[in-house]
Amino acid sequence: MSTTFSEGMYNQYMLVGRPTKQPRTSFGQRLLTSREALGLSQAQVAEQLEITQPSYADWERYPVALRPEQVAQLARILKVSLEYLFGYTPIQQRRGGPTGRLHHVLEKVSALPRHQQNKVIEFVEAFAERQINRQHKQ
Repeated sequence: MSTTFSEGMYNQYMLVGRPTKQPRTSFGQRLLTSREALGLSQAQVAEQLEITQPSYADWERYPVALRPEQVAQLARILKVSLEYLFGYTPIQQRRGGPTGRLHHVLEKVSALPRHQQNKVIEFVEAFAERQINRQHKQ
């Protein structure tokens, strides 16, 4: 029995890619944890680093030698300290803050037809504008 996309077993919100056959390095686990907490994809991080997604995926999976400027850039992108990336401070427990949650909601919205996306955008823009105006009046 074959399972396909249309049968509903798989959907666009599931994690993608092959599971690794070996455990991640502690550095790679810190990268993964930080990236997912921000709701970023490997491709999004790779784009900011100006490298390919498969190259970045290797950073999360295997021992790698990075240049100091790459590590500093990673810390900025992932909004973590260098001490955290190098394992000098414990894995940061992040709360499911608005950035990650908002990102997941917007992923769902992006699957809607364009005219429905536009309605959501209009609502959010109007709501944000009202909130900003209220803050300025206070």
